[in-house]
This record gives sequence, structure tokens and C-alpha cells, in this order.
Amino acid sequence: MGLFDTLKDAATTKHTDTNIFQIFAPLSGEIVPLGEVPDAVFAHKILGDGVAIKPNGDKMVAPCDGTIAMIFDGNHGFTMTTDTGLTIIVQFGIDTQNLKGEGFVRIAHEGQRLSKGQTVITFDLFLLQGKAKSILSPVVVYMDNKRELMKTSGFVTAGEHAILCVKQ
Repeated sequence: MGLFDTLKDAATTKHTDTNIFQIFAPLSGEIVPLGEVPDAVFAHKILGDGVAIKPNGDKMVAPCDGTIAMIFDGNHGFTMTTDTGLTIIVQFGIDTQNLKGEGFVRIAHEGQRLSKGQTVITFDLFLLQGKAKSILSPVVVYMDNKRELMKTSGFVTAGEHAILCVKQ
């Protein structure tokens, strides 16, 4: 392979990378299909497409660089807006709003700009395992149908592993 071919490959790779937006794990744990979440709104992708995570850690982090648009009243989740116009919804478990904040501590605030991996909310996993309907935690991207969403699987670490890629 000559120098021209190497430069051509690098240019192609760089161009491809700019067309794909990565969303990293906001929680550590195991990725499961969104359809397994015991809530019709998420399972039927009414709010958007994505994955769920069966958490094994103690924090929710920013899945990418962006701005916290909203933190839910019970501190059980948040939405984030990216510079590319995507809205990402992260929710710990199902029916956790009924706990009225028990087990969750808000670290970030609405309107705050965060970098990927910065902590938004901490939680007491042991307490929540005993009180939540389910700890499966949806991570959903609200986007137009013109974009393609690619998903990963397996075990992930919050802020370190990409779980979703949006082809721009």
C-alpha cells in the first residue's frame, strides 16, 4: 500500500466518523433489548428507539457532550440535548417516579452543559432493587426517521462504552 492509499483510507475514515454520532452508556451494566422493558411506552418505542441497561453500578452519567434539558422530579432520570439536535432520554427503572426521589441524589442541574461521563445522578442500587417494579433502565434517542440507529450488546461501563450510534 502506497502513501496515497494510506491518506485516502484516513480521509475516508475521518469522513465516516463525522457522519456517526456515538452515545455512550449512561449506566454500567448489561444491555438488553428495549422490548424487554416492562413498560409499553418504552417496549413499543413510542418515545424513540434505543436499548435498556440492567444496571450494576451506582450512577447515571452524561452519555455524550450536551446540555441537561430536564431532570425528572423524582431524580430517576433525565433528558439531554446534543449539539447535533438529538434528544436522549435516560430513565432508571420502571415506575421509579413513585418513589418520589427515594434512592436518588441529583448531582447535575437543568441547563448545565456536561461532557460525556460526567455524573448526573447517583443512586442506591440495593434499595432500588427492592422497591422498583423493574431496574431495567431505558436509554432512548428521540429522532426523525431519516437517521439510522445502530445498537450494541453485552456488558458496558458508564461513560466508557458506546451503546448507540446514530448515522447522521
